[in-house]
Amino acid sequence: MQQHTQPQGGRPHIDRRLFLTGAAGATIVVLSGAIFHPAEAWALETKNLKPETMRTLIKMARDIYPHDRLADKFYAVAVKGYDEKAADAALRSTIESAVAELDAMAKTAYSAAYANVGWEWERTRLLEKIAATPFFQSLRGGLVVSLYNQPEVWPAFGYEGESASKGGYINRGFNDIAWL
Repeated sequence: MQQHTQPQGGRPHIDRRLFLTGAAGATIVVLSGAIFHPAEAWALETKNLKPETMRTLIKMARDIYPHDRLADKFYAVAVKGYDEKAADAALRSTIESAVAELDAMAKTAYSAAYANVGWEWERTRLLEKIAATPFFQSLRGGLVVSLYNQPEVWPAFGYEGESASKGGYINRGFNDIAWL
């Protein structure tokens, strides 16, 4: 994937034809200070972490909790908190170095950075190698909340949200079993 980062007036620039034709496809494009997904029409500005690091975190989130029905934007929202927390220099260093190590492992095994490894099963093998690390455990644990606590995600799983404000579950589907 070709990255277009020619600065114009100090701002990152992506080729208009590439963007309009969708030549970037379903990939996340990395620019200085931001990442975006042309096919899904979303962007994410990074403040503390490198955009490449955020791209890797998004791919890791998808590989840790894979749901084909969920768009990448939900995974981006789920890992955005790590960029905000990385205002702390020590945490930023931990995240950046852990992602750099994962990329180095991927380059050794598959000649590509982690986010560019083509097959999910290959990326999963890499994640299995770092599964016991504090970084991975923290990411995996944090994603449970940050991914599944997005109300926009709930319909994909058939969850209607909390029921207390609507009278509880007793009168809202608790006894809908028709096959008994």
